Amino acid sequence: MTTGADNGRLPAAYLVPGSSSFTDFLSAQAPAMLPSRRTLPPGGVLDAPHGTTIVTLTYAGGVLMAGDRRATMGNIIANRDMEKVFATDEFSLAGIAGTAGLAIEVVRLFQVELEHYEKIEGTLMSLEGKANRLASMIRGNLGMAMQGLSVVPLFAGWDAGRGVGRIFSYDVTGGCYEEHEHHSVGSGSLFARGAMKKLYRRDMSGTDALRVAVEALYDAADDDSATGGPDVGRRIWPTVGRVDAEGTTFVPDDEIAAVVGEIIAARVGNPGGAR
Repeated sequence: MTTGADNGRLPAAYLVPGSSSFTDFLSAQAPAMLPSRRTLPPGGVLDAPHGTTIVTLTYAGGVLMAGDRRATMGNIIANRDMEKVFATDEFSLAGIAGTAGLAIEVVRLFQVELEHYEKIEGTLMSLEGKANRLASMIRGNLGMAMQGLSVVPLFAGWDAGRGVGRIFSYDVTGGCYEEHEHHSVGSGSLFARGAMKKLYRRDMSGTDALRVAVEALYDAADDDSATGGPDVGRRIWPTVGRVDAEGTTFVPDDEIAAVVGEIIAARVGNPGGAR
């Protein structure tokens, strides 16, 4: 007697109605594929690249998220142009900080999770539902975090019911917290958050929000060696995504480059950016 795998058909588990969670399905059918199920050698110390600073802020009609491009490994720059901000579905974004490779896998699994839910249920998950689903995935990674491989994303999206952009932060245990107006995570977050406190204005435009986000990353890079500032010579700019009622878009490099040029010009002879 042949099995489903032998005769080219899908195994029976794929044909049985069940949970709309792809992660739950994977946990039951192929748990070894989950990022959190991997194990480190006993007593081993893994020196892996880490992503650093992500900032996000709301503006009139949406929410914006930006990330620097540097990944570090100890005192070494492991990557100068790493992408850290991802569209998780049509109306949400996630930015990663922590162990870079593991964080990217978690975000990719989260993207599949949301797409799977949409296909099974025939509708988009609510923004709070997405935030809580990501929290449960981070909670599942606690064992890896205890071994030094932490994943601490920042999540933002458009809440169609309320007609506003919203921001959610996490801790390594999977705690989910709604943030208001602006927030930052990563090694340079202290400096970026201080910059945003001074620059943020309620109901500012998307153009103004872009300037504030890039300036916050600029300040973070000025004081945190793990955060990469705009690299004019290599033309490496922060990754910036926006979410509004029309969906998720990414700001073109040319637009970011123009903002960077304005910031640099304004700080000639005034490197601290004092107003």
